[in-house]
Amino acid sequence: MPEAIANIGVVGLAVMGSNLARNLASREGNTVAVFNRSRSKTDELLAAHPEAEFVPAFSYEEFAVALQRPRTAVIMVKAGAPTDAVIESLLEVFEPGDIIVDGGNALFTDTIRREKAVRETGVNFVGMGVSGGEEGALKGPSLMPGGSDESWITLGPILRSIAAVAEGEPCVTHVGHDGAGHFVKMVHNGIEYADMQLIAEAYDLIRRGTGKTPAEIADVFAEWNRGELESYLIEITAEVLRQVDAETGKPLVDVIVDEAGAKGTGAWTVQTALNLGTPVSGIAEATFARSLSSHREQRDVSGDLPSSAEPLRVEDVDVFIENVRLALYASKIVAYSQGFDEIRAGAAEYGWDINLGDIAKIWRGGCIIRAQFLNRITEAYAVDPDLAVLMTAPYFVEVHERAQGSWRRVVVDSATSGIPAPAFSSSLAYYDGLRAERLPAALIQGQRDFFGAHTYRRIDKPGSFHTLWSGDRSEVEAEDTH
Repeated sequence: MPEAIANIGVVGLAVMGSNLARNLASREGNTVAVFNRSRSKTDELLAAHPEAEFVPAFSYEEFAVALQRPRTAVIMVKAGAPTDAVIESLLEVFEPGDIIVDGGNALFTDTIRREKAVRETGVNFVGMGVSGGEEGALKGPSLMPGGSDESWITLGPILRSIAAVAEGEPCVTHVGHDGAGHFVKMVHNGIEYADMQLIAEAYDLIRRGTGKTPAEIADVFAEWNRGELESYLIEITAEVLRQVDAETGKPLVDVIVDEAGAKGTGAWTVQTALNLGTPVSGIAEATFARSLSSHREQRDVSGDLPSSAEPLRVEDVDVFIENVRLALYASKIVAYSQGFDEIRAGAAEYGWDINLGDIAKIWRGGCIIRAQFLNRITEAYAVDPDLAVLMTAPYFVEVHERAQGSWRRVVVDSATSGIPAPAFSSSLAYYDGLRAERLPAALIQGQRDFFGAHTYRRIDKPGSFHTLWSGDRSEVEAEDTH
């Protein structure tokens, strides 16, 4: 039976778990206990990486014995019932003060439930978002741990040792208590949905409008990646567009079926935003666009629907591409602004003290949405931690002022030519809704009062009012329902 020499353990040795274990073992000061329900995964990891400081365990009892106190275990298994099963097994061998970390993509409300239940045993439970995919887990992810202050004392140094580093700072922070870490990771993934959809729309418009090949458009994205749009997603887009299918000789993007998959975090982001009353229309449209792409049976019978669309005519290719670039950047800012709005609303609802500037910092490296302009977000919140709307920070105001004409022309071009660009157009509509002095919501309130006596407020005096819509249609002051 192994001795208590490991300062950290990993349960679940599929690709993400084994890569995270290798990352941990490669850092000075870490000795890693590893355990998997099926022994073959453990054996494979040990055989493939004999150089790593692994302490193998073949039962939960052995795993607990191998860990120094406070025992700290990172669970890297499928979300849902498998996670609950591992937690129950660990609780049988762990003691008060020990730490269980869930590094999977759990729904934050499940994390809140689990943290409350585990806390009653005296064991600390931490929900931790891990972003960066398989490569990030191995070389340095962006980490978003929640959990108690007590657990962070032990976890902090370990997580800082394996996190990605951006501008000399590790991409990890104690996000907040109980489900805060998984909440922030959920919103991260929602922003990722929007970012990817916007990039896809930009590619589609350029291809249809200019006739450029995927390889030629790859050069456009590579050029963009040298400027203010520099980001991981822009970088890999160029690589995807350059790829040629070995079997057919065609661009790989033309061989891939145009149906986008999803694992649910985008939907969670939108559903949670609805519950919080926080509009995330760019993220929502990106999520719905994936759903629409997957409904092949509906798309197949809808191709002959009437349209008055005109062919997209581009007179100056360079000007058109620059318009798309600016529209992409302006819409991207909207997506991030909406995401940070949701984090703020979630923090208020669940009692988390989340530093929005720190979140932008830890997303600068390791994660899928890492981008140059996250520094600008960090700077904005450093100047004003209570910034009500991210887009009102001076840098983003300047970008939107510069992008206005291009953004609107791209949305018009897509609409008149029948090219779907839901994320571009919804982002612009949201922007215009924010800046509107008066919205037609007044009419909606009148309608609600008409059919449901829901009352309304007036612009010229306080209180709630109801109109007697039948008969003399006079107005009465409603009882205070607040």
